[in-house]
Amino acid sequence: MEVLRLLRFCLALSVLPPAASQPPGCRRQCGNVTVPYPFGIGAGCHHGAATGGFRLRCRRRPPRLTVYGYGHEVTAISLATAEATVLLNASRACYNDNHSGDPNLQQQQQPMALNGSAFLFSSMKSKFVSIGCPGLAYFNDGDGYYVTGCMSVCRTSERSLPGSCRGDDGCCQSNIPLGLGSYRPYLGSFGRRRGPGGGRGWEPQQATFMANSTACSYAFMVDAMWFWLAGSHFNRTGDFAVPVVLDWAIRDAPTCAAARQDTAAYACRSAQSVCLESGNGPGYVCNCTDGYQGNPYVLDGCTDVDECQHSDEFPCYGVCVNTPGSFTCTCPKGSSGNATIQYGCRRDNKFSTALKAVVAASSGVFLLLLAFFAAHLWVQKRRLLQAKRRFFEHNGGLLLQQQLGSLASSGVTFTIFSEEEIAKATEGFSEARVLGRGGHGVVYKGVLADGSAIAVKRSRVVDARNVKEFAREMLILSQINHRHVVKLLGCCLEVEVPMLVYEHVPNGSLHGHIHGGGAAAGELPAGARLRVAAEAADALAYMHTSASPPILHRDVKSANILLDGGLAAKVSDFGASRLAPAGEAAAVATLVQGTLGYLDPEYLLTSQLTSKSDVYSFAVVVLELLTGRKAFVPVEDEEGEEEGSLAFFFITAAQAGRHREVMDEKVREELGVEVVDEAAELLLRCLSMVGDKRPTMKEVADRLHRIRSRASSCRSNSADI
Repeated sequence: MEVLRLLRFCLALSVLPPAASQPPGCRRQCGNVTVPYPFGIGAGCHHGAATGGFRLRCRRRPPRLTVYGYGHEVTAISLATAEATVLLNASRACYNDNHSGDPNLQQQQQPMALNGSAFLFSSMKSKFVSIGCPGLAYFNDGDGYYVTGCMSVCRTSERSLPGSCRGDDGCCQSNIPLGLGSYRPYLGSFGRRRGPGGGRGWEPQQATFMANSTACSYAFMVDAMWFWLAGSHFNRTGDFAVPVVLDWAIRDAPTCAAARQDTAAYACRSAQSVCLESGNGPGYVCNCTDGYQGNPYVLDGCTDVDECQHSDEFPCYGVCVNTPGSFTCTCPKGSSGNATIQYGCRRDNKFSTALKAVVAASSGVFLLLLAFFAAHLWVQKRRLLQAKRRFFEHNGGLLLQQQLGSLASSGVTFTIFSEEEIAKATEGFSEARVLGRGGHGVVYKGVLADGSAIAVKRSRVVDARNVKEFAREMLILSQINHRHVVKLLGCCLEVEVPMLVYEHVPNGSLHGHIHGGGAAAGELPAGARLRVAAEAADALAYMHTSASPPILHRDVKSANILLDGGLAAKVSDFGASRLAPAGEAAAVATLVQGTLGYLDPEYLLTSQLTSKSDVYSFAVVVLELLTGRKAFVPVEDEEGEEEGSLAFFFITAAQAGRHREVMDEKVREELGVEVVDEAAELLLRCLSMVGDKRPTMKEVADRLHRIRSRASSCRSNSADI
């Protein structure tokens, strides 16, 4: 008997599935939640290590699915989007209003740790939210470093503003960065201080913050779409839980190429599966190829889609025949035409036997020649399609499509255009459509099929940046929504060098309006010049401080600031921009790139790009507006004329007390010497050789608005006199 048992045990071991396959006999349901492989309930029913995040536990009475080793409750798992939804308890802090002397009666922190698992918080579908006022909420990562946060107050009802969760209605929210695996929230308050003499009790410090204060404040990570749908009806108190969207991936290998080297652990097991790089953190995910559906993580998990059974998605008004990965749709016998559209098939004309024989005989040679010609065209077309597909994949098209699919419910309007659409919109890249030319490419005006005007940037050189980073930057730039920033509408990836599609700005560049070539060249009054400068500064300050992550333009110049129909500024051309770490002092090491006359000297020497590099370049643009000179102009000295920088020319004149002489005569007359002096003092700070001594872009924008207000007051006083 013992020998028989040993033989049965050895036989069982010999038929066990490989580590990356779905084991048989495992439970795949917990309550109303389906558990697809690579996830599994219990030991040996999942992919990877027991604490890697794919092992789940089903608790009874009532059934509740949790992540083994972490305890987070799972309510949904998606293979198609590589996402999971878990429940997170909201953190709470309640404050005393009965003069007990302690402002914080109760505080419950509800952290969530994902470190070491397959999960990361979704930066696209989850947000950090705080409710209560006045409230100050933030959270840090597992190492105790600050990640993000927000503050909220409550305006009085008669002064309420439109919108929800904007920071002044008792609710605020903040975006979540990529790669976040741990969350520890903290709740605080402001505007509360102790009573007179340090006695017991708390009194409002400012009516602005304490007008409609709440007894408790809450903070939590939450599914952004779920919270948006809850809207003004979200008024929960006490202990409650909210859904959070997590991104998961196979983290055993950093990339698909590395994963394929270990065939035993490679997770894409189905023959009809494809490997895609993870859009959040290292690793990869698996998808079924076009025409197949199912689970790509198990053997034969991707099955053919019978398109003939889904006429709503694959219409066919003739004879439908399913094929592996596709289907054919032909007209019934005795008819011809396009069977994929309604009434597309028509009855064939009846010819006599003799006429059919004549037609067949006379057509034979023609059809033979046509077959050879068609074969040649087919080969050429196939090569063209293969080249387009190769360019599309190399330029990150698959990754960008996956990430756009996950953003479809968030209202992001970013389009991947085909080369045919762009060519049709620009009339085959006609010379008559050229808006401008530069050292890196040509910009064309286009008109889409719906009649909307666009601007297409067609570069000449290939940007060697990482494909994955390019797709991520396209997504981030597409979400910039600022009235003084040119909107990025989409891109075309079917060509060797990707083409970018922007909204069309009709009034040309600021450079043309100042130096000639614009519709109203040289006719911008001094007040309008200050307004344009302040608007452009607002746009750059928004990209430096409000975008997540911050964006450094790297090529700020008057040619990249466009004017719309109302002569409002629109900052454009992010082809050289870079994503930066958070913080004004953060630097990005890059190859030096920019335009002569606008380049930051410190960046030129160190190759360290910072937000202060944009400040220097922007100061040169303001100098162009106030002086009417070009950024690189002839400078007159005792020996004659030589080329020199406008910035250095201005600094030299200012140090000698001659800065007013440099300014345009109309600018001096309209603005007055006090405003000119104040603008010169700001420009000298911005043009400092040391980046740390320059103001931030936000400070520059605020100062320009004050200078503009002072100039308006001076003009009004002059008019009264």
